[in-house]
Amino acid sequence: MASRSTNDSAIRRLRHHATIVLSVTAGLALAACGSSSGGQPASSTSAGAASLAAGKTLNIAYLSFAVENSYDAPMLAAAQGVASDENANVKVFDANNSPQTQYSQLQDVINSGQYGGIIVQPIFGTGLLSLVKQAISKGIKVVNMDQILGPDLSTDQPQVNGLSANVTFVPTEIGTKLGQLVVQACQAKNLSPCNVGYLYDIKASALDVAVSGAFNKAIAADKAIKVVAQGQSFFSPTEGLTAVQNMLQASPSLNLIVGSDQGIEGGAQALQTAHLTGKVILVGYGASAAALAGVASGAWYADVAQAPASEGRLAMQAIIKALRTGKSSGAVNPVAGLPDGGVVTKADVSQFTAEWPG
Repeated sequence: MASRSTNDSAIRRLRHHATIVLSVTAGLALAACGSSSGGQPASSTSAGAASLAAGKTLNIAYLSFAVENSYDAPMLAAAQGVASDENANVKVFDANNSPQTQYSQLQDVINSGQYGGIIVQPIFGTGLLSLVKQAISKGIKVVNMDQILGPDLSTDQPQVNGLSANVTFVPTEIGTKLGQLVVQACQAKNLSPCNVGYLYDIKASALDVAVSGAFNKAIAADKAIKVVAQGQSFFSPTEGLTAVQNMLQASPSLNLIVGSDQGIEGGAQALQTAHLTGKVILVGYGASAAALAGVASGAWYADVAQAPASEGRLAMQAIIKALRTGKSSGAVNPVAGLPDGGVVTKADVSQFTAEWPG
């Protein structure tokens, strides 16, 4: 789930959730139960569309990963902008990085009978599958956004029958592109060995497992590249700073640091403090304002793009389309049309526009 700013209390909660995320599935399965009537009666697509013709006010539930973080905030703002133009009321539910909270919120939304549509940005996608299926069976339109809803993190295709849209990037593609950029950087700088420090966001999360797995496959062919240190940024530059300081202390021979933008922001600060700016290569992902500035100046070698505001806009457009017309939008990848496959280098950075600050 991409990089994001949090306050100290949120970071503490993230640390806690990182330790439990692998066991959440069992707990969620036990918590699953039947519910009463949903936002719309079970009906045919044509009947549902007829009852929500243009001009009728729509009620939409928006389940956010964490409203206050800098990656999610522009996503929500873009979605609300579309809703305000389309006579749609949006109720925001902030899980604040807690998968248990998000599960309970989705249960409440379904049971309330107040919402014709739901946009969900999953924290732990497989844990929400039973509830999303339940909502769809009740005639509620559901759009998934940003994170993968299902077990396969190598595709942007919907993994739930009846989903009105799946507006996501592909985690394994990010890992592959990061690995390819690291290979390019190590070879361009003639580094052998090329000692890499790898920054997870939350090491136990499905997102990080998918990204790091694809990254390791991409670098495997170059025997000069070795991951010699690891850390976690918890979607925070402050935590990234501490993690990179620890990595530098444990492995002074680091040549390169790779991770999501917020972690790399912290890493850049750690390098400056250690008087190593320009001596250690930085590769990130997110295409934040900080990343694009870093690539443009040469302080960062490269970055892999994400587009959170586009995701929010496209997801809201898809749910309104589903509610007004009954038509689904299928897979919508917001980064598929970016220049050079979303790989940001000094040569093409001017073609990218940041959608979040970092």
